Amino acid sequence: MRHRRKVAKLSMEKSRREAVLRNQAKALIIHGKVDTTPARARATQQLVERLVTWAKRGDQAARRMAFAVLQDKEATTKLFEEIGPRYKDRPGGYTRVLKMGPRRGDGAETARLMWV
Repeated sequence: MRHRRKVAKLSMEKSRREAVLRNQAKALIIHGKVDTTPARARATQQLVERLVTWAKRGDQAARRMAFAVLQDKEATTKLFEEIGPRYKDRPGGYTRVLKMGPRRGDGAETARLMWV
């Protein structure tokens, strides 16, 4: 049973899942949008919401926690200097997931994760 379990496993082992979510979070921070499957978009959305909340705090401990997740100086800097202040007055819900329709190659459903 998976009662009260919040992690979407996405049919991957933990290390691969963390790498996929980390890379998608970095892409969203740097490029502003990510096209992926709806399940991956929702899982990435949870991670990014937590990162933006840390960026709103703006202290050194929050910066270190965000860097531990992202493992990228450029993405961490942009998160804390641009994205965190942009959502300073917003209590949550920094991203949205839009359904995009089937992917051309394999027909899988796609979704776009983007900033509000």
